[in-house]
Amino acid sequence: MSVVRERREHVEILRIDRPEAKNAINDVVAHALEDALDDIESDTAVRVVVITGTGDTFSAGADLKMVAAGNSDAFITKRGGFAGFVARDFPKPVVAAVNGTAVAGGFEIALACDLIVAAEGARFGLFEVKRGLFAGGGGLIRLPRRVSLALAMELAIMGNAIDARRAYEVGLVNRVVPAPDVVECALGLAAEIAANSPLAVRNTRRMVREASDLTEAEAWKRSAELSREVFASPDSIEGARAFAEKRPPVWQTS
Repeated sequence: MSVVRERREHVEILRIDRPEAKNAINDVVAHALEDALDDIESDTAVRVVVITGTGDTFSAGADLKMVAAGNSDAFITKRGGFAGFVARDFPKPVVAAVNGTAVAGGFEIALACDLIVAAEGARFGLFEVKRGLFAGGGGLIRLPRRVSLALAMELAIMGNAIDARRAYEVGLVNRVVPAPDVVECALGLAAEIAANSPLAVRNTRRMVREASDLTEAEAWKRSAELSREVFASPDSIEGARAFAEKRPPVWQTS
């Protein structure tokens, strides 16, 4: 099995399951991830996704045996790009539970997520230049937006790695925890997100993701559009009413 799925209330766990190959991404994994995300996108019961790996590796990236055989396009899907995920405009929050090494394409998968929880022994890096390759899975786009340009450039053109503690210090990851706790910590964050209004979360996430690509005037316009949609929904009334009545809200949007 290349991707193992598990449901925890409103959270779906997707576990890359090729431990014998350090969870490297091949065509089977890429299409399995894409198929799972297709299901989840249309499933209103799922509000947040957690992606992790089996064993002590998150993912070593693209399967280099496939690259060496000239099949470097095999792990790229039409909708999601590399791993069936990194280029996809997925509407729900995704938390990476980085249980170990996340390098090359594995790092790019983590960078495509909204939050990252890292095990204490995790390492992050873009190794492509050391293999004569190019990090085409979004790493060179997303990394400079999450850390300083100096660090992004160093990681990109030197092909070295940083450990979890350094990644936390530079704002790349949200939590660093002992390896046995990484998935549960990610699930805890996911549960907090899932307890919020799905529409409010979706539009807030959109604004945060889009803001850096917009001028200030464009950002204010986009903020007004997304805000109007939220305030026109029944959830805006329900949230205020639940607070006043000191009870958990019952969200009506999906």
